[in-house]
Amino acid sequence: MATVPEIKIMRSESLGHRSDVSSPEAKLGMRVEDLWDEQKPQLSPNEKLNACFESIPVSAFPLSSDSQDIEIRSDTSLAEAVQTLSKFKVLSAPVVDVDAPEDASWIDRYIGIVEFPGIVVWLLHQLEPPSPRSPAVAASNGFSHDFTTDVLDNGDSAVTSGNFFEVLTSSELYKNTKVRDISGTFRWAPFLALQKENSFLTMLLLLSKYKMKSIPVVDLGVAKIENIITQSGVIHMLAECAGLLWFEDWGIKTLSEVGLPIMSKDHIIKIYEDEPVLQAFKLMRRKRIGGIPVIERKSEKPVGNISLRDVQFLLTAPEIYHDYRSITTKNFLVSVREHLEKSGDTSAPIMSGVIACTKNHTLKELILMLDAEKIHRIYVVDDSGNLEGLITLRDIIARLVHEPSGYFGDFFDGVIPLPENYRV
Repeated sequence: MATVPEIKIMRSESLGHRSDVSSPEAKLGMRVEDLWDEQKPQLSPNEKLNACFESIPVSAFPLSSDSQDIEIRSDTSLAEAVQTLSKFKVLSAPVVDVDAPEDASWIDRYIGIVEFPGIVVWLLHQLEPPSPRSPAVAASNGFSHDFTTDVLDNGDSAVTSGNFFEVLTSSELYKNTKVRDISGTFRWAPFLALQKENSFLTMLLLLSKYKMKSIPVVDLGVAKIENIITQSGVIHMLAECAGLLWFEDWGIKTLSEVGLPIMSKDHIIKIYEDEPVLQAFKLMRRKRIGGIPVIERKSEKPVGNISLRDVQFLLTAPEIYHDYRSITTKNFLVSVREHLEKSGDTSAPIMSGVIACTKNHTLKELILMLDAEKIHRIYVVDDSGNLEGLITLRDIIARLVHEPSGYFGDFFDGVIPLPENYRV
């Protein structure tokens, strides 16, 4: 029987140097190394890194698993889209406009990139009409009056029925809504992509300061996306660069030296292990965050982590909650781990429990751990295991480069502001 693992503190001695200098990411790091040696000696290390990354085109970034020809048609239902993303174990995929002509350019061929969390956020939003006491909107989407009233009126109570997810996945809303119907909720609309000649610096700034989780790379002469660069892909590249001079010079700094964590314990959105898992997903939607720590009420210490992508288990594996009258966050963590153990999938991030570090760890140690565990956030704790802060992939990338004055110019024209009904 699976249990909730104890908090796992990152140990420095377990994080060694990378040795595979033949990997595409390591070769890319060596290219940065060559450029590093050519920079003017009067430049600061940060200025050197900026100059190096400005000199490398994004076309040099290794192909990611997210770009393995996985595309979703705009007439695909949300249910089918969830199954596709789950099958290929990816969080997002480009959406192809089925009405676009065969000779369409990439900007006409795609309507955006749909993310697993985006689908979840949209679904949860449909259950929260402007007037909570008037469930007409949700009822029109295939939910009964009793079900909608129960969710809207009691969704924040200590117990939420497992029936919620069964009704949700069998609803007309879930089965019949097409991906194109929620295109206005995509983070960037109609589409934000980089051309092959754009620089690494541009890409790194978009993934950090401008909060993009993934960026498609296109060739103006080709109608298909050539690559999708993600925050986790950049972290993997950095991990493969361990041992190189430029990386060691930057990565040797401790978290406290570079001002991390940015988010202190007082600002972390959290949920207790005896609260309903539905409440965790609602909090993530309302606060526009990708994950939330699960806290033991007695000790006030983190015992797990739930991210928006974990809702896939409620949408695709209903057997994990059939035995529960209620689904607390602890129930959810234990059930998902049991489900994954039975299916032989022990590599999912939710299996890792709470991965934590201290402010004395270095950027290098943090990157190696994040890459090894395939997680998107790490908690900062004190020597007693008490929560002190949170660090995300974006926080780390933001410490790698800085935005020069006026750097983007008119780059965002036509993309910002975000659409009015943006909710992802």
